[in-house]
Amino acid sequence: MATRVLKANKLKETPGERMFMGLIYTFLSIVLIIVLFPLLNILSSSFSSPQAVISGQVGLLPVDFSLEGYKAVFRNQNIVSGFMNSMYYTVAGTFINVLLTIMLAYPLSRKSFAGRGFIMGMLLVTMLFDGGLIPYYLVVKDLNLLDTRWAMILPTAVAVFQVIVARTFFQSTIPDEICEAAELDGSSDFRFIWSVVLPLSKPIIAVMTLMYAVGHWNAYFDAMIFLKNQDLVPLQIVLRNILITNTIDPSMLSNVDMMTAQSGLKDQLKYALIVVAIVPILILYPFVQKHFVKGVMIGSLKG
Repeated sequence: MATRVLKANKLKETPGERMFMGLIYTFLSIVLIIVLFPLLNILSSSFSSPQAVISGQVGLLPVDFSLEGYKAVFRNQNIVSGFMNSMYYTVAGTFINVLLTIMLAYPLSRKSFAGRGFIMGMLLVTMLFDGGLIPYYLVVKDLNLLDTRWAMILPTAVAVFQVIVARTFFQSTIPDEICEAAELDGSSDFRFIWSVVLPLSKPIIAVMTLMYAVGHWNAYFDAMIFLKNQDLVPLQIVLRNILITNTIDPSMLSNVDMMTAQSGLKDQLKYALIVVAIVPILILYPFVQKHFVKGVMIGSLKG
């Protein structure tokens, strides 16, 4: 009986609507193929033999399965050090980003906060006007952050766009009445944020965590400007040197006497390093995907 009711209530699609949806699915399928093909080719090349890579035999599946590229990646100390540095910048930087963004966005979402309009206006000014690269460098230099890990974290500690999205989320999700009820019960502001705001803010925290983490993991321009010590550079700088300047440490090559094998291993190494660089973000996304979609929609549309 319930099945009949559902079928009766189901709206019938017109031929035009079915054709439109068919065109959408066709277009999205084409986009998916365009995006997946280079990714699968890179993944397959990273697991293929150097000879197969250099001869162009690799397509969507590995040819002559080999792990030489990954062995070469983890045999080089610069890559291992860069990977660990990127992990540090991503974890520490994202924690500071999310913490400061919540501390700034939540007060701005409360109507009782005096001067919130002026502060929000000053934040928006920073989105419209940029001081430029030279003043940016001078500020970091005057703060004695050059060639330190903090140079990769503190200058980008807060993103105004994330503050706006988080503030909108707080305004639409946590009404003032809940805050007033907590105050009547004797709850302090910090206790209210910890016990009420944070548990209700999992979607927006997931959004901020993913966006900030991706930004830190892919960051390389600040490292090029502020870091000279090679022990502090992130993985993206190492990847850039290999992909653009084509500089590879000879210790990464297992047979330096065979030029053909060297050239093939260089190409295979590039593909393996690309896979190593994107895997952490691919692992992170499934854990926050459920809250990510909800947080983006609420934080950007409501308010």
